[in-house]
Amino acid sequence: MNSARSWLIWAIAIVAYVVAVMQRTSLGVSSVEAADRFAVSASVLSSLAVVQLIVYAALQIPVGVILDRLGPRVLIAAGAILMGLGQLTLALAPSIGVAIAGRVLVGAGDALTFISVIRLLSAWFGGRVLPQVSQWTGNIGQLGQVLSAIPLSLVLHEFGWSTAFVAAAAGSVLAAVLVLVFISDGPVVRVVEDRTRTWRESMGLLRQSLARPGTQLGFWSHFVTQSPGTVLSLLWGFPLLTAGLGYTNTVASLLLTLIVAAGMIAGPIIGILSARFPTRRSNLVLGIVTAMAVCWTAVLAWPVEPPFWLIVVLILVVGVGGPGSLVGFDFARTFNPLRSLGSANGVVNVGGFLASFVMMFAIGVALDLLDRMRIAGGLPSDIFTWDSFRIALLIPYVVVGTGVVFLLHARRRTRRKLDEDEGIQVAPLWVALARAWRRKTD
Repeated sequence: MNSARSWLIWAIAIVAYVVAVMQRTSLGVSSVEAADRFAVSASVLSSLAVVQLIVYAALQIPVGVILDRLGPRVLIAAGAILMGLGQLTLALAPSIGVAIAGRVLVGAGDALTFISVIRLLSAWFGGRVLPQVSQWTGNIGQLGQVLSAIPLSLVLHEFGWSTAFVAAAAGSVLAAVLVLVFISDGPVVRVVEDRTRTWRESMGLLRQSLARPGTQLGFWSHFVTQSPGTVLSLLWGFPLLTAGLGYTNTVASLLLTLIVAAGMIAGPIIGILSARFPTRRSNLVLGIVTAMAVCWTAVLAWPVEPPFWLIVVLILVVGVGGPGSLVGFDFARTFNPLRSLGSANGVVNVGGFLASFVMMFAIGVALDLLDRMRIAGGLPSDIFTWDSFRIALLIPYVVVGTGVVFLLHARRRTRRKLDEDEGIQVAPLWVALARAWRRKTD
């Protein structure tokens, strides 16, 4: 545990996850080109990303069950291969239908990757190191967004659509080879002990994970923190900054990389806080959501186009939501045994992506509706105006607000369940979580 081999395996897993994030976010820097290449509206363009996320979210729980049965190595390698095939399909796509098929493959491969990496870490690391390594994994992995925002974007604008996506596909092939050569599922004894023996047993563990209030608390924590940053980085951030606010492609790419920079700075801090103060994790999540809501409101409520510095502040604060969402996996780890952790992580990981694809699609529909109203009023068609974005970006208030309500409900149920298990009166949340943490680490 925490040996030199553990760190080598972690490094290879990081490479696989970085490549996966690059494939996931590659459409965000090419959304304007995709709209022109396939001659589609904003709502159809949003469906290109939404389908990818629907596949990703829909596969999380089945992948979690398979993960508990087969282990992470096979799934990480298979995910890289699927993403490579998806990007190759997108590179050669002659129509929007074929492009959507390519993004389906990308979403499927992406679905296999992250929770498998998190499950792998739980086999090779332990103690207070594990929450911090998990945070570093999530944050370093976001360098894949930098790869899509800068080098992939440069290749796209310099050499064209097909060359850029073929190069992206090659990255996944390399990741698959590295995983198959260097990664193993865990120390031999732990692999044998922690594997489920039958699919029936795996499904039983899934049902138990779903029923646990702590798993549900992790789901809603992920739901409210991860989604705003995903909406910007995966699809709408680039057209918002370029067509909406008039920034150049280079400036927009650099601004989107600030999401990653903020996460890499905040992630280790959140990891340390989660490890040292496990009884305050839900308050940490709610604090992050509040900060994002304040900055989002300031940008949308600005009388004219918001100043550059305020956009920078918004992006930095939204970037903290990425590492904040990893607290959801801490809840899953606290309230579930290792044998069912794949299923629990799959449930948690659905949260942020469910919120993301609902918001992305609704924003696309709103932009199209607002454009039709412009045309009806005698104005020329212009989907990506700042005035239209100002209205469409009200949608996250509804989605995230709903998630906060359910998070508070899950938090109360978690406290109640813990106190019932202890056979005492309901205690403050921090007391209840402290008991769970002690049972987990003893």
